Amino acid sequence: MEKYSEILLLLLPILMSFVAVSLNAGYANAAVFLPPEDKPLVRHYYKKLNTCANVEPFVQHQVKLYWDKDKTITAKLLKLLYADCMVNGCDASVLLTGPNTERNSSKNARLDGYLLIDKIKKVLEIRCPRAVSCADILNLAVRDAVHYAGAPSYPVFLGRRDGVESKAEWIDYPSPSMSWEEGLAYFESKNLDVQDFVTLLGAHTMGQAHCSSFYNRLYDFKGTGKPDPSMKRSVLVKLRDQCPKNSKNDSPVYFTEEYGSNYTFSNKFYTKVLAHESLVRVDQQLSYGGDTGELVDEYAKSLEQFRRGFALSISRMGGLKVLTGKNGEIRQDCKFTNKNNPNIN
Repeated sequence: MEKYSEILLLLLPILMSFVAVSLNAGYANAAVFLPPEDKPLVRHYYKKLNTCANVEPFVQHQVKLYWDKDKTITAKLLKLLYADCMVNGCDASVLLTGPNTERNSSKNARLDGYLLIDKIKKVLEIRCPRAVSCADILNLAVRDAVHYAGAPSYPVFLGRRDGVESKAEWIDYPSPSMSWEEGLAYFESKNLDVQDFVTLLGAHTMGQAHCSSFYNRLYDFKGTGKPDPSMKRSVLVKLRDQCPKNSKNDSPVYFTEEYGSNYTFSNKFYTKVLAHESLVRVDQQLSYGGDTGELVDEYAKSLEQFRRGFALSISRMGGLKVLTGKNGEIRQDCKFTNKNNPNIN
């Protein structure tokens, strides 16, 4: 109970804001309470155990050094965290190398950000040997990277342990061409809800989509041989120029040119949804659901509401199926389980 009280106190401003917004907008079942996990994590976990009291400033410093040189790291780390937590829970299994692992799957061929996580781990192994999990490092690094991009610096609850296996067959990413109903069903299958679904998709503001992920909307929507009628004509023309028909060049395109190219956290994603300027179908579909549409409208009107909502929803995602206590392990190298680490005798 003490752990839940601590979480409530730290997230209270965010929670109260969304209780009010949710009740006013009519989606009272939105994610206005605690992270969906029956094994709660702990704020300042390593400080309380006296195993690595300064872990957060150590991580923050390394992220800042990297971010100053390469601002794409924000989008890369967000995608990496999503790929980890939404597949088998936040256990850093996506970081493990080897045959038939998540990391080596063709579905994760475009994941990046591993080098920074490895760098942070090396620093922490010098400062606090065998103390901090790779799963916690990833969650902290994401918090700091999105904060430098303009998101709030939300509290990260710690105490995750690392998984000891990774299987490519676990990967069940949904199609970018799915409907909003299918997208919501996927999130609900992970113990998240409509507010998390709409909010976390907003991270697309800082990312890119490859032509293959929305090609059918440009040329052959639902097998009709015609474009998606929900796409704004001027956007269609521009995207067809960037993604020519029958081209083998699967070019990346920014979700939001104004902010994406600068990797700045903003609510522009939602204004594009309302203007029918989204790249992938699932993003555009948000405007057609009752609760999803209301949340899109709310976030489009208020960057601050989106900032608060993002802090809550990414914290909830970061609590999915975590390993704690004696489960899992603390890896000495994020790429290997301790059993398979060639540098451990």
